[in-house]
Amino acid sequence: MDTSTPAPDYARLRQQQRDLAAQVELVDAFQGLPGRIAGVDTGFEEGGSITRSAAVLLDGQSLQPLHSALARRPTALPYIPGLLSFRELPAALEALAQLPAPPALVMVDGHGIAHPRGLGIAAHLGVLTGLPSIGIGKSRLVGDYEEPGPQRGDHSPLLFKGRQVGWVLRSKPRCKPLFVSPGHRVSVAQCLPLVVACLAGYRLPEPTRLADRLASRR
Repeated sequence: MDTSTPAPDYARLRQQQRDLAAQVELVDAFQGLPGRIAGVDTGFEEGGSITRSAAVLLDGQSLQPLHSALARRPTALPYIPGLLSFRELPAALEALAQLPAPPALVMVDGHGIAHPRGLGIAAHLGVLTGLPSIGIGKSRLVGDYEEPGPQRGDHSPLLFKGRQVGWVLRSKPRCKPLFVSPGHRVSVAQCLPLVVACLAGYRLPEPTRLADRLASRR
């Protein structure tokens, strides 16, 4: 009897992304920086066989960490561009659920609607949890843009298929820009100032910077 694991149905997963993308809301759930913000990031151990996700809860005013959580799970899928949320999200959701209080906003290392089917990991997480979310990508996945200026806070629109899906942000001088896009319950206009408000001298905003350190054991 063949006991091997069946190959994932990638066409079904892509259709699931399209269906979930239709549920994304790009209307702001709040104004200004909320009181509790979480950062989420994911890494891998043991040659990629174990997914390691970190969630860090911060005070929205001081940006000081309040709590952190770590989840490890067997990696669900191989690396397939455009389907990374299915690979990383199970552990990310588990880490987020371990925080002692739900955040009012989640910043995710990855993309929001700046995705081929409009559902990067930040949007996927937002729709599944109902939490407002923003994606902060370290590299471009989709879209065209003009290089932003050299100073902290300089930015330019990220355009994909005739509409703006986010921003390209120079978060630190002499550093490569970040790709900021709304995930869920945050508008394109509002996601940029929220991320800028969480910058503290590093390339990454504090929520995802602290989560990145924990997820990658730095």
